[in-house]
Amino acid sequence: MIQFETVNELTLKVTCSGNDVLFTKAGAFIAGESAGGKNYTFEKVLLGPQGNIGQALMGSLMRRITGENLPLMKVNMHGESVTYYANQGQHVVIYKLSMGEIISVESENILAFTQDCKYSVRFIGCGVLSQKGLATSVLTGNGNNAYVAILSDGNPIVLSNVKNRNTISVDPDAVICWVGQGHCDPQVKVDVSWKTFIGQTSGESYAFEWSGGQPVSVVVQPSEREGGISVRMD
Repeated sequence: MIQFETVNELTLKVTCSGNDVLFTKAGAFIAGESAGGKNYTFEKVLLGPQGNIGQALMGSLMRRITGENLPLMKVNMHGESVTYYANQGQHVVIYKLSMGEIISVESENILAFTQDCKYSVRFIGCGVLSQKGLATSVLTGNGNNAYVAILSDGNPIVLSNVKNRNTISVDPDAVICWVGQGHCDPQVKVDVSWKTFIGQTSGESYAFEWSGGQPVSVVVQPSEREGGISVRMD
C-alpha cells in the first residue's frame, strides 16, 4: 500500500507499507529512508507503464508522435519505506482517483502515479492554437489506491462546476489538468477577426471551455506556457 502526501507544498512524500510499485518522472527522487537497509530500487521505463508489451509499444509511439513523451522511472518497493520526490521547486498537487475517474494532464506536469492508475494517451484534437498539444496524457482510476501527483509553476487554482454547473473558461497555456467521470474534453472557443491580422488582439483569442452540462474540475497554474497565435501584418 502506498500513500501520497505533500511536504511544504514543493515535495511529494510517498509512504509504502509493503511491496508495491511507483511510477515517477525520471530523476525526481531526492531522498528516502527505510529500516534495515535500502529496500527500494529504480529502473528506467523504456516503453511505458502499460503492462502489455503491445500496448506499451503503441503508447510509446503515440507519445513521440504527439509530443506527449513522458520520461518515466519505475520505483520497486520491497517493505516499509518513505521516499521523497520533487522537480525544480515546482508546487505539488495530489489527487486520489476513484474507480473509473479520469484525469487528463499535460505530460510535463506529471510527477508520479501509482500502479492503480491506468495510463494512456488520447487525442483531443484542439492543440493547433497553443503549446497544448493535439493529445493529452490520461490516467484512469483502476483500483483503491490510485494516487496522482502533478506539478504546477506556483500555487494553482481549482475551478469546479460539479455543484454549480457554471461554464468554465481557461487559457490553454495555463491549464494543467482536468478531472471528471468519462472523457470530459473541452471545447475550443476562438475569437479571431480582422484585428488579429493587424496585431490588435487582446492576447486572449482562444480558450478551453466546459459547459454546465460537463461536470469537471480544472486545475490552472499562475504561469503560461509560451505559445498561442502570433499572426500579424507589419
